[in-house]
Amino acid sequence: MTARILSIGTATPPTTISQDRIRDFFASQPDCDRLTQRLIRATFDAAQIERRHTVLAELGEAGGDGIFVDESGALRSPGTALRNAEYVRLAPELSRQAAQAALDEAGMAASQITHVVTVSCTGCFAPGPDFRIVRDLGLADTTERYHLGFIGCAAAFPGLRAAERFCAAQPDAVVLVVATELCSLHIRPSASPDQILSSSVFADGSAAAVITADAGDRPGLDLERFGTALTSEGEEDMAWTIGDDGFEMVLTGAVPRIIGREIRGAVDRFLDGAVPTAWAVHPGGRSILDRVESGLELGPDALRSSREVLRDYGNMSSATVLFILRAMLHDDSVASGATIAGLAFGPGLTVESALLTKRTTAVAPASADDRHLAVAG
Repeated sequence: MTARILSIGTATPPTTISQDRIRDFFASQPDCDRLTQRLIRATFDAAQIERRHTVLAELGEAGGDGIFVDESGALRSPGTALRNAEYVRLAPELSRQAAQAALDEAGMAASQITHVVTVSCTGCFAPGPDFRIVRDLGLADTTERYHLGFIGCAAAFPGLRAAERFCAAQPDAVVLVVATELCSLHIRPSASPDQILSSSVFADGSAAAVITADAGDRPGLDLERFGTALTSEGEEDMAWTIGDDGFEMVLTGAVPRIIGREIRGAVDRFLDGAVPTAWAVHPGGRSILDRVESGLELGPDALRSSREVLRDYGNMSSATVLFILRAMLHDDSVASGATIAGLAFGPGLTVESALLTKRTTAVAPASADDRHLAVAG
């Protein structure tokens, strides 16, 4: 029996920041010289992002004195412990909202969940996100729990792969996969081009999927197969380490070039002759999407869903590709039987791949707007 995603629920924090505003905020920081200001404006303007969500309400306010922004509008540099404490305070509720939306859309009671897989790389604590999902949703205390940490932007596919493996071993399993990332907790003032690039794209969000092999004729996305590949270089070009002033993201300008050069070989090996009808590619940034599009010789509309999610939400790390799959699940232009090739990129450089098949019924699915939830921080 093939495991199927029955539903995907999403949640974002209530604070929305426009790309123009956050660009000007970074460019106005003290000690930001004219060269750095030009680099900030050019990098933010090239990102093809219009808006992003953040748990930092301070970034959406004109003034105030908070943990991350002082009364003059200058960005503070809180220590890692304080940043992580905010993750512990804010991430569980965002996860709960996304997971509840997924359960509601699937018509599943919390008591039916047998396994929980949580995914995150922007905070850590124990008992962790997997424990909080069980407690906050009222799942059975015998629910099996697993957490995938620090895999980065590519982690949603390993999470779905684990769910598929559980369903293969236990055909009546119902698995809840929850990916939650609060990337904005790790922002910092910097003149480094790598850090400016990170600040121009990363955002906050959560997505959850309900997966089972006991789906019957219910609509969803069948999980056909998965693949993993390491590129020949890039170990130092995409990295995620813990520093004294938060988690330090390295995302160099070489990443799109490496992906563009190696994507064809990695995808050809994974597809093994299969010809997808649609693509769900993690938008690490506009240039990454451009390189994938040219490297795979895709048409100009092939990555539409990926570009739309990037435009409206930015890069929410591991949660982002689930936002894209949700959009495709509810997109009537993606027909029943369509094969969807999913790609995501993480530290290593690692390419995680998934092949999915869309299944529909005569029942019209709920719209994304009906199901999308915003959560107060």
